[in-house]
Amino acid sequence: DARRLSALAARLGWDVPVQEIDRPVDAGKTFGVALPVLPVRLRAAVRIGQPDPANAAATIEAIECSVRLALAGEVAGIVTNPIQKKTLQDAGFRHPGHTEYLAELAGGVDVAMMLACPELRVVPVTIHLSLAEAVKALDTAIIARAGRLTVAGLRSLFGIDRPRLAVAALNPHAGEQGAMGDEERRVIEPAVQMLQREGIDARGPVPADTLFHVAARQGYDAALCMYHDQALIPIKTVDFAGGVNVTLGLPFIRTSPDHGTALDIAGTGRADPASLIAALRMADDMACRRRSRTPS
Repeated sequence: DARRLSALAARLGWDVPVQEIDRPVDAGKTFGVALPVLPVRLRAAVRIGQPDPANAAATIEAIECSVRLALAGEVAGIVTNPIQKKTLQDAGFRHPGHTEYLAELAGGVDVAMMLACPELRVVPVTIHLSLAEAVKALDTAIIARAGRLTVAGLRSLFGIDRPRLAVAALNPHAGEQGAMGDEERRVIEPAVQMLQREGIDARGPVPADTLFHVAARQGYDAALCMYHDQALIPIKTVDFAGGVNVTLGLPFIRTSPDHGTALDIAGTGRADPASLIAALRMADDMACRRRSRTPS
């Protein structure tokens, strides 16, 4: 909403003119003098730091509009900001978050979440599950599926023609031949072998405690991890402010910052924009790479 953004800029003392546009193509003519905004009308007054379910429809409309524009080729990609999921769900939104809804709007495609920074790319096979539930959910098929999506994304989005995939173990010492768990032999190794038979350069299971140091990272282009924190702890340690969430499997580019809504500091001007800037730059790099590879 352009009026809300103008009011927020004035409140913070920022000289940021805001201008509504009708189509994405108009942004190029506007950006030098004002922040271009495609209008989405809010139903209720905004209280900073207090999301209102009455405005959930506007958030959903913005997501749907972005997908329509991406599928029509009117935008080169989508960069989403964090959403307050509970507020949307209180208004009847039935998806866990952005990613699942984007996949549905794109035709129900298979997707995976990648977190990426210049030094490291990680893909968790399971995401928002408790550790106990994540272990139960692991099977050879979903690991192999995540591996395929990762390799396809490394090729199409990052321009890596021969991706190298490292697959993390679940248990300490990769299970130590079953002494510390049998998931490696029973579930993970068969997935790695399946990917190898398909011509994918995959190795593992690799003990997770040795997978992420500087020397080890030179041996792969992405690490496939078995659960949420196994993937996110190393990348947030390596580059806390610059990590980017990339959705693999969509027919369009989608990135987002690797953080949440930070409602406690909303409207103060104190939020660190580094991850959003990194997400914008990564989406632009991906779009430029795709254009350069598309036959004229």
